[in-house]
Amino acid sequence: MTGPGRARLHLGRLGFERGAHLLVQRALRDLRPGQELDVTGDDPALPVHLRAWSRAHGHEVRTPEAGERLGRAPVRVRIVRGRADLDRWSDAERAGRPGPDGVAARPSPAWGLAARGALVESGGPAGPFDLADRDHVWADVAPHLYARAAAAQWDPARAVDWDAPFTLPDEVERAVVQVMTYLVENEQAALVVPARLLARVHPHFREVVQLLAVQAADEARHMEVFTRRALLRGGEMGTSSAGGRESLHTLLTEPDFSLASFLLSVLGEGSFLSLLEFLERHAPDPVTRRVTALARRDEARHVAFGVAHLHHRGTVDPTLRTRLRAAVERRHDALADTSGLNQDVFDSLVVLAAGEWTPEAIARGHDAVLRLQAEMDEGRQRRLVHLGFPADEAAELSALHTRNLM
Repeated sequence: MTGPGRARLHLGRLGFERGAHLLVQRALRDLRPGQELDVTGDDPALPVHLRAWSRAHGHEVRTPEAGERLGRAPVRVRIVRGRADLDRWSDAERAGRPGPDGVAARPSPAWGLAARGALVESGGPAGPFDLADRDHVWADVAPHLYARAAAAQWDPARAVDWDAPFTLPDEVERAVVQVMTYLVENEQAALVVPARLLARVHPHFREVVQLLAVQAADEARHMEVFTRRALLRGGEMGTSSAGGRESLHTLLTEPDFSLASFLLSVLGEGSFLSLLEFLERHAPDPVTRRVTALARRDEARHVAFGVAHLHHRGTVDPTLRTRLRAAVERRHDALADTSGLNQDVFDSLVVLAAGEWTPEAIARGHDAVLRLQAEMDEGRQRRLVHLGFPADEAAELSALHTRNLM
């Protein structure tokens, strides 16, 4: 201190073009409005730069009184601490607290892209995020699932031995290609849905945004490996039915976050867990077995988040189950005149489960596909009961699920 309420700062040769303002700013931070800071330095331009900086930040610059020594440096300036920089943050608010426990129920649109827990200056643009209610998007398990998802990412080039030797009869290879074509089609829909939703979720719910982003990345990876397996032996992709695409289209047009999560993750991807397990079990070659096993692990996380979110939503929204039922019925009615599962896909599943071309084997394969459909139904019913539906209603709703499986 050089006097009552006065501090001293010597900048040496450091000029404002090289960061001197950081030291001045730091020295002023410890002063109250009205207190003075004596600044000295060897840069001839210091007075000009310091005056301009102080004016922009609401501080006053005074010339030292005649005969008063502030130090040996030839350049001497005195700053009176203002309060403009304090007033700048006077109406600022904290955007919650950093961790998951600090998630706000309804983050302000004005927080926009601010990090959770940041001190948000007023006056910024409102974000274009219409999903800004915690109960509409949240699940307490989201941070844990994101951590698991981030740790479980796999590289298709390394995780799959694409050069593993195997030979398949042409008919079996065509069956594999057809099933892979069907999987790619469904995974493309499963990518678009979370990608559309995450762009609408307020960034304050960052774990949900991160989880949806990883989910989209998972589906992109699945599309890659299923396509690569389909073309591994130089063949062409299989068939795509109009009914199958129409079934998937109904997923893309659902605007409600919870209903979209229900139709895609709980019912569709939940059924796909059984399908991928079936394919892993009946895979005729190591590459098919590996890619379906890897995809199944990812899909299990997607289902877990969908179920957890809807369970949370159901505890705060007594109308949820009514709306879930209406979504299933609406989708069923929209698809009533479609053909359902592509016959080429059904037949290919029979061939893979049969393992050989004998009447007895084909019969076993056909029965195995029927058991698969029964297992899908049982899985859907279990998840519906977990969400609070009575068992008889769960069975009824599961039976209304699209015949295209997803």
